[in-house]
Amino acid sequence: MSRIAVVGTGYVGLVSGAILSDFGHKVTCVDIDQNKIARLKQGIIPIYEPELETMVEKNYYYKRLYFTTNIQDAVEKNDIIIIAVGTPPADDGSADLQYVLTVAESIATYMNGYKVIVNKSTVPVGTGQKVKSLVQDALNERGVNYTFDVVSNPEFLREGSAVRDFTHPDRVVIGAENEKAINLMKEVYRVLYINETPFVITNIETAEIIKYASNAFLAMKITFINEVANLCEKVGADVQKVAKAMGKDGRISPKFLHAGPGYGGSCFPKDTRSLVKIATDCGEPLSLIEATIKANERQKLKMVDKIVDALGEVEGKTIAVLGITFKPNTDDMREAPSLVILPELVKYGIKLKVYDPKGREEGTWRLHDIKDNLIWCEETYEAITNTDATLILTEWNEFRNLDFDKYDELNSGKYFFDFRNIYDKQELTGKGFKYYGVGV
Repeated sequence: MSRIAVVGTGYVGLVSGAILSDFGHKVTCVDIDQNKIARLKQGIIPIYEPELETMVEKNYYYKRLYFTTNIQDAVEKNDIIIIAVGTPPADDGSADLQYVLTVAESIATYMNGYKVIVNKSTVPVGTGQKVKSLVQDALNERGVNYTFDVVSNPEFLREGSAVRDFTHPDRVVIGAENEKAINLMKEVYRVLYINETPFVITNIETAEIIKYASNAFLAMKITFINEVANLCEKVGADVQKVAKAMGKDGRISPKFLHAGPGYGGSCFPKDTRSLVKIATDCGEPLSLIEATIKANERQKLKMVDKIVDALGEVEGKTIAVLGITFKPNTDDMREAPSLVILPELVKYGIKLKVYDPKGREEGTWRLHDIKDNLIWCEETYEAITNTDATLILTEWNEFRNLDFDKYDELNSGKYFFDFRNIYDKQELTGKGFKYYGVGV
């Protein structure tokens, strides 16, 4: 059993802490937000993530998982300190490291023996060495000679399936400089190691690049199929069949080949921009990733054009919007396509009736500027009632099986914008709908 402190209780920190405690380790989650820690102790989870609440409740009950605001106590009593704080984008696209470095300073201030400092936040290459130098300089100022190791251990968690992703990962990446740290990290992930999960052991810099390269490639794959979808619409092809055939090729795989209104979330937009900044600073521009970023923003605006062109005279019309989070099974709206599409529609004088199973709380403040043109609804059919069109932006399961007989009774228009391609075009056309998907 390892004694682990996880600093930061956002998506990455809370999921990591909960599951590592479920692996049998004694884990202390640390955050400076006193209200968040108090609520966590009461079993109130600050984010929506399937299975996480049960995981936290169970391990807190069995005293394997603790919550505190006292970072000094956490550092002194634990051998492995995981940094899992945010690295928000700066104005130039680079990752803002202030929170990571602040945590590193705190660790150096309270170190009382050998520690493994694990960076799980997404950070640019060179951050591990920066943390190492900062901690060593702080120890020198204290006049103490404690040894420590810095490890890069990037996460690959998808919001909405983070618990399963952590417990059934495709690989575990450990970037370290000596065997002692590597062996301690293998003990942390012993459950996965025994289950023969592939472990990639490398140096710190390589581990840091792996995370960015992985996310940038996936973002590029999404953007590629979106651009193919736009071409399919012009030539009369079906992007879903194109993607299915492509996915049968083992070199390509079917994952992330789903056309839509563009990618969003906390990772892909931020990480692609950060990687471009890293590469530019090194004099090695990444033209493919630069093009991906531009094409993704363009895709969101194409969705607006599709709606306006189809409806014709849009002034005063009302659209039912189903789903505003960037993906299903999460309440996260960071960089969601809805944040671009909905305000643009409002500029045309369109009214919006919006329903999302989990997105209303965050959506209320993120879409505050268009609140006068937006009505929040409590369920799907309330949103659909007395509208001129329906727009699906997030593929929540409850939107996949609409009752179209009921739909017809709600005085709803027959324009149906399915920007996640969850319905069959021919089937809906047969029901009298004017159907608009992406690439079909």
